[in-house]
Amino acid sequence: MKVFFRRIHLYLGLTAGLVITISCLTGALLVFEKELTEAFNRDRYFVEPGGARLPLDKVATLVKQAVPGAGIARIQVFADPTRALQVQLEEGKKGGPKEGGERRGKTGKKEGAAKAGEKEGAGPKKEKGRIAFVNPYTGKVIELYSYQQTFYYQVFSLHRWLLAGAVGKLITGISTLIFLFILVTGIILWWPKTRNIFRQRIKIKWDGNWKRVNNDLHIVLGFYTSIFLFVSVFTGLTWSFEWFNKALYASLGTSPKPSAAPLSAPAVEANGKSISYETALAVAKHAVPDALFYSFTAPKDSSAAFMVSLLPADALHEAATTTYYLDQFNGKVLSSQTFAQRNLGQQIRGTIKPLHTGAIFGTPSKIFALILALLGAIFPTTGTLMWLNRTRKKKKKAVAPAVSKAVPAQVA
Repeated sequence: MKVFFRRIHLYLGLTAGLVITISCLTGALLVFEKELTEAFNRDRYFVEPGGARLPLDKVATLVKQAVPGAGIARIQVFADPTRALQVQLEEGKKGGPKEGGERRGKTGKKEGAAKAGEKEGAGPKKEKGRIAFVNPYTGKVIELYSYQQTFYYQVFSLHRWLLAGAVGKLITGISTLIFLFILVTGIILWWPKTRNIFRQRIKIKWDGNWKRVNNDLHIVLGFYTSIFLFVSVFTGLTWSFEWFNKALYASLGTSPKPSAAPLSAPAVEANGKSISYETALAVAKHAVPDALFYSFTAPKDSSAAFMVSLLPADALHEAATTTYYLDQFNGKVLSSQTFAQRNLGQQIRGTIKPLHTGAIFGTPSKIFALILALLGAIFPTTGTLMWLNRTRKKKKKAVAPAVSKAVPAQVA
C-alpha cells in the first residue's frame, strides 16, 4: 500500500506541481496586498483632517459632478478621521444611468467592492465601476481607482485562473483538487512504523548532505504544514467548483443565502422622498457608535430598504459585519443582523475568505499564511528532486550488475 500511495503521490505531484507552485507564490504575494497597497498609495487612502466633514449627500453630488454619467452604488465612511471616503461608482450601464441610479448597486460590500466581487465570484468577471476616493473635508475626488488596472489584479488573476479565463480557472481548480489528494497521501506516506522513524520525521537533519536536507524539508515540513495547507486548499475549492460549494453547504444542512431584506412602508409623503445618507449615518452611529467603518447602499426602488453595513470594533475578523435595514422614508430600523445572528451557512461563507487569506486573526495569522504559502511553493520542487535522486540511484544499481557480467573472467 505504501508503494501504491507513493506512486499516486508522485504522479499527482508531477501533474499539478507547476500550477501548485504558481498558486502558492501568488498567494504569498496577495497576503499583505491591502497593507502594501495602502503603504505605497497613502495619498489615495489618507487625507489631512481639516475642519468639519462634509455631509455625505453633498459628497455624492460633488462626485457625480466630477464623474458625469456615473451613479453612486455605495458610500463607505471610516471612523479614522484621516481616511478618505470611498464611493463605489456605477458606470457603463446600457443606456446610461437612470434617475436615482446610485441606488442600484450591490449591497453589503466592504472596502474595494470591485475587488471583493471578483474574489467572491465563481470566475473572471467584467470590470465593475470604479471607486472614487474623496477627501471628506473638501469633497475633492482624489483618485478614480479601478482594481482591474492594478498590478495586484494581475497577480490575483494568475492566482485564480492563470490569466487564461475559464480554461485557466478549470486548470487551477483541478490542480487544487489534486493538491488535496497529495496532502492526504503525503500524511499516509509520512506515518512512521517505529518510534525511531517518528523521531527522524519530526526534525530536519541540517548537518546531513543536501539530499537528506531536501528530503527532510519535504517530509518534515510537509507534515507540520499539512493541516494548514489542507484548510487553505479546501477553502480555495469553494471558489473553484460550484458543485464543491453546494456540496459543502448541503452536507451541513444549511445555505449561504441571506434571508430576504425587509421592505419600506408605503411612503406617507406625496413625493415619497427617501432619507439622506447623512440621516442613515446618524441612525447607524446611534446604534453602533464605535464601528470601524459604515457602508451605505441607497434603496434600489420605492419599496426597498436603505441598507447600512458596518464593522464593529470588536469584530472577530474583517468579514464579521453587522447589517441594518432602514425604512427609506422615515429612517426607522426595520431589522438588523450581527455576524453571530447569521445562519451557519452565512457564517461559514463569511469566514472562508479570512481563513483562506490568513486574515482571520489579523497580522499574526497573515504572517503565518505568508510562511505557509512560501513553504507550499517549495514542496513540488523538493518532491521532484527526491524522485530524480531515487531514479538515478535505481539506474546506478541496474547498470552495476550489467557491467560486471560483461567483463569475462581472466584465466591464469
